[in-house]
Amino acid sequence: MSEYQYEQLETLSLVRMYLKALPGGEKEKLRLMAADYLEFRRRVDRFLESYFGSICDQSCYQSRLSACCSREGIITFFADVVLNLLFSEEVEIDTLASVLRQEARGFKCVYLGATGCRWRIKPIVCQMFLCEPAKTKVFRQHPEAESEWLEFERQRKKFTWPDQPVLFDILEKYFISLGCSSPLMYMHQSPGLLRIKQKAGI
Repeated sequence: MSEYQYEQLETLSLVRMYLKALPGGEKEKLRLMAADYLEFRRRVDRFLESYFGSICDQSCYQSRLSACCSREGIITFFADVVLNLLFSEEVEIDTLASVLRQEARGFKCVYLGATGCRWRIKPIVCQMFLCEPAKTKVFRQHPEAESEWLEFERQRKKFTWPDQPVLFDILEKYFISLGCSSPLMYMHQSPGLLRIKQKAGI
């Protein structure tokens, strides 16, 4: 097991344990807190499927040349894990834990399965990644799509960029208050993100 896999499995196991210990009402509060974010993700999904679905599948996934899934380690925030587990079935979580315990082989991300990503709610870094060749091809054919994508990039910051209270920071704080600690808590550990919060007076 690589260091990356260990950190991922450790965080998954911790979040799973803390979520199981929460009363049902508390878990529902967390789900409601994520409602706007999930709606944002649904809109991004529809956009990507409409403009990039066939391109990305053919040029990257099927050809095994994917720029977004070709590394073992992708950046996952603590909040990514929380949100995914909040809305996943136990069997899906078991599958993630199982693949993290296996020796990583080949070119691809450990989370990439035969039918795509094993996460129900993919990490935001993966969701918002578009390689330059794909963007160039699509935006030349559909100029209106570029402005829509830039708007999605702006909206993304409303959940992840801590120059104001954002969901990803709030979820970390919530679990820290429960006594949880993870190396994926970048909102409270990353020097760059801490500087952004300090500058914003947060």
